[in-house]
Amino acid sequence: MPHFRSIFSKFKSPKKSFSTSTSSSSIYYLRVNASTSRPQFSSFISKITKKQPNEENPSIFLSGYFSHCHRHRYSRFSGCHGKFNPVFTNGNWMNYSSLRGCRRNTVWSCVDMVRRFSSEAERESIEYDVVIIGAGPAGLSAAIRFKQMCQEKGVDLSVCVVEKGAEVGAHILSGNVFEPRALDELIPTWKEDEAPISVSVTSDKFWFLTKNRAFSLPCPFNNEGNYVISLSQLVRWMGMKAEELGVEIYPGFAASEVLYDTTDTVVGIRTNDMGVAKDGSKKDNYQLGVDLRGRITLLAEGCRGSISEKLIKKYSLRKKVDAQHQTYALGIKEVWEIDEDKHYPGAVLHTLGWPLDHKTYGGSFLYHMNDRQISIGLVVALNYQNPFLNPYEEFQKLKHHPVIKQLLEGGTVVQYGARTLNEGGLQSVPYPVFPGGAIIGCSAGFLNVPKIKGTHTAMKSGMLAAEAAFGTLHGGLKMDAYWDSLRSSWIWEELYRARNYRPAFEHGLIPGLTISALEHYVFKGRSPLTLKHGKPDHEATNVASLHAPIDYPKHDGILSFDVPTSLHRSNTNHEHDQPAHLRLRDAKIPEEVNLKEYAAPESRYCPARVYEYIPDENNQLKLQINAQNCLHCKACDIKDPKQNIEWSVPEGGGGPGYSVM
Repeated sequence: MPHFRSIFSKFKSPKKSFSTSTSSSSIYYLRVNASTSRPQFSSFISKITKKQPNEENPSIFLSGYFSHCHRHRYSRFSGCHGKFNPVFTNGNWMNYSSLRGCRRNTVWSCVDMVRRFSSEAERESIEYDVVIIGAGPAGLSAAIRFKQMCQEKGVDLSVCVVEKGAEVGAHILSGNVFEPRALDELIPTWKEDEAPISVSVTSDKFWFLTKNRAFSLPCPFNNEGNYVISLSQLVRWMGMKAEELGVEIYPGFAASEVLYDTTDTVVGIRTNDMGVAKDGSKKDNYQLGVDLRGRITLLAEGCRGSISEKLIKKYSLRKKVDAQHQTYALGIKEVWEIDEDKHYPGAVLHTLGWPLDHKTYGGSFLYHMNDRQISIGLVVALNYQNPFLNPYEEFQKLKHHPVIKQLLEGGTVVQYGARTLNEGGLQSVPYPVFPGGAIIGCSAGFLNVPKIKGTHTAMKSGMLAAEAAFGTLHGGLKMDAYWDSLRSSWIWEELYRARNYRPAFEHGLIPGLTISALEHYVFKGRSPLTLKHGKPDHEATNVASLHAPIDYPKHDGILSFDVPTSLHRSNTNHEHDQPAHLRLRDAKIPEEVNLKEYAAPESRYCPARVYEYIPDENNQLKLQINAQNCLHCKACDIKDPKQNIEWSVPEGGGGPGYSVM
């Protein structure tokens, strides 16, 4: 019999206001087959009923409508990653505090809990003191630090974290060299609390690759004291720590709109409507999104956050501090299981050079994690010039390099994924405070490029924003204190020392290596000059006539794979019948500009084959958008030559489903 402790937790009406209608609401109940040994949602749901749960039939419990369910395996720690608190039309909340299976290290959780069916279209509104968008390292660090301060000062303030992934960590792929500096400050007892951090860096190598050889270079990364971790595991653990402090976390809900008051101050966000068909009509399971109103709103959406970008433009946050445009890279990654005799937990390798040409900035990484797993990937700067360059295919080539090939042979791919990262550094950080809130983590851009690390700086920025938010709500201060504390923190010191590395490669690999060596070994980050970035990434793309097509080798199905095979390993899933979350500002540009002038670059820079040119009935190529393939990497939003593609959030719970490794 599965252990469903506290499923019938008492209903509570927290310090929130609801705009609801109960006259026509229909709350559904889920009948559970009590004879099952564990909650296999594919088989143990016998029927959905409207009967109330009762002592005579405890196998029926109150539930939202379950659109789909997932199984999640935890490594190194067990327990439910969070409580699900669906909001019902009568204003009651249900606390799922311990929904867990009886099998060790296995958690069965339901996501996309649609709160109700109602014939009346009245939107629910919930009020919090702080609303945080994104349950990544920055967002969860902010939530934890804020609630810590509440405990320290004996103040009861509410915090809500909304995450568009189906669960916390679902959009974060394993494999990260983690610097614990911020975590040491946030949760000093993380070792005693069994954080999923155990593999210390044991070796740290830096190679320059040619097509068939590898040359060792002095290693500039200084990873002593760092760990090779699964970031996906870490944020799940942080999610549990946040909930222990009273933070309410809601995965499977996507923030799609910003709420403003009459003074143009941000007062929260709106989650997108569910159950809308492609044609805009309402399906049977249609429900309005929820207004989550906060006295302070913190945006922790990650790199190129859609709401963050809108607010940066709306409030001219870059101009306010004379910041440059952001510059980006696309990281493509796989997790492999390799032979035991080839696996060295904690071994770290970074490379420059092949397979990229000398005009394209980027490099590869290979980290040995636990349990015979390695994380391997290629990072390609998106200011590359050749429109025929295909980052996905460059990654497939990398795996055939002799020193990489011998490691991977005999192994199997476990997962695949991709994500953009911001590389602009200090020069590109916008003013992070807007009326009603602040931007934190990679949404603002605190990645340390030469370290290839941004988790510790993202966490610290969340902590500083939380302290400023607490001071604003409890001490009568202003959120602008966040900007002041940022500039006096070790984040700013790190970014200042690292500021010239990325723009040094603006003129190619050799000049970049030369300037970087001077910065690192001679000036030690104290150069009297601050270099500027070149063109924005989308403007850097040359017309196709200036380049020759690149002939990439065929995939062998052993080390290299086609996109559909890789996409399957990402567990990407979107509701097919929903409005496209990838929108063209001008429907004519793909065929008239991108195809004719740039040879259809969107069919190559996308690592998920979202964009394809298909012949129509007149044998004319037309752009087809396969939005259901989207990995949420944001490359299209960045690299499209005419900035014609707008990335917006799909229904909550959609996208990749990176499992805990």
